[in-house]
Amino acid sequence: MFKSLLISKMDDRHSAQIAEIAESELPQGDVEVNVDCSSINYKDALAITGRGPIVRHFPMVPGIDFAGTVSASSHPEYQTGDKVLLTGWGVGEKHWGGLSEKARVKGDWLTPLPA
Repeated sequence: MFKSLLISKMDDRHSAQIAEIAESELPQGDVEVNVDCSSINYKDALAITGRGPIVRHFPMVPGIDFAGTVSASSHPEYQTGDKVLLTGWGVGEKHWGGLSEKARVKGDWLTPLPA
């Protein structure tokens, strides 16, 4: 289990709360990352408050970027322990984002951090 900021919407009621998530609930992807940091920017604020049509489906973990350490990978370019960053690719909008302790994404979306 790990913690994430989770946005939900039921009928017209929008909510954002810290939730305990099981690793089995992570979306599909070939790289799992222990998230070290994620910024909060204007787009994230709109998503979290529900004041803009940012989130495409619910529930959603916001955060359009993150940096962290690979914890598991089946992608040929990334191994456990690699430092990576992700920005864009619809994370926090169409795909779970970085305001979480863990993320699972497509390795092609990641950028290796310099040593």
